[in-house]
Amino acid sequence: MAAPRVLQRFLAYRAGVASALYVGLLALIAAVTFVLTGVDPHQISDLAMSAPSTEHLFGTDELGRDMLLGILYGSQVSLAVGVSAALGATLLGVLLGAAAGFYGGWLDLAVMRISEMFQVVPSFILAAVIVSLSGTGLTQVVAVIVLLAWPQIARITRGEVLRIKQLEFVDAVRCLGVRESVILATEIVPNAIAPVLAAGTLVVAQAILLEASLSFLGLSSADIVSWGRMLNAGQRFLFNAWWMSVFPGLAIFLTVLAFNLLGDAIGSALNPRTVTH
Repeated sequence: MAAPRVLQRFLAYRAGVASALYVGLLALIAAVTFVLTGVDPHQISDLAMSAPSTEHLFGTDELGRDMLLGILYGSQVSLAVGVSAALGATLLGVLLGAAAGFYGGWLDLAVMRISEMFQVVPSFILAAVIVSLSGTGLTQVVAVIVLLAWPQIARITRGEVLRIKQLEFVDAVRCLGVRESVILATEIVPNAIAPVLAAGTLVVAQAILLEASLSFLGLSSADIVSWGRMLNAGQRFLFNAWWMSVFPGLAIFLTVLAFNLLGDAIGSALNPRTVTH
């Protein structure tokens, strides 16, 4: 698929372009706050629950901590969890889905039954139980999200592999004496990766939302600045300090929406049947 044509399809979706710009800005903010020194988002002050002003644009929380700094530093956690979980789930899902679709038999049966088992169980409840038993921490959260998200990637990959392996060019390569594993890795998987990229982007949104939900319930480290934990603290003061809930909630909403729209735009851009005007 020609790259200029894919880019043309992507640019035709204004919501997707706006989402890409938002995600880029968020990544830039996370990178800047990561290397920034001398600024502590945990720094308390005497201005507890101060309303938004020129000094504190997003106000302060119950301990006098600047809400804007919390939102900016919280972007590190959201992006780190979302991207790490998406990469892990995509890698695991592609490996299992490609093997199941290509080789079939008992492997296909086992992978599909296991994926169905994970998809039937409510993901949030299962994640909360696992994190509660294993302990809080970003590593545990990422591992749980990978465990819950790989089945949908695997099913998409399996479907594409089943379709592609029946095409004539695969038979032509096989006639050249190329090993089956090489055919799968070099010919089939690269041609099946397009819909997986779109699904992987959606996994980022799911991971960010799940991490925020777990943090909201207190299932994350207290040392980490998280939008979900900020939202948990703010809901106790909803009527006295609305900004403590509104700004973290708005950050979660916009970020999840942006990744969902970006995933839809990528999927449409990689779809050769998409018509641009």
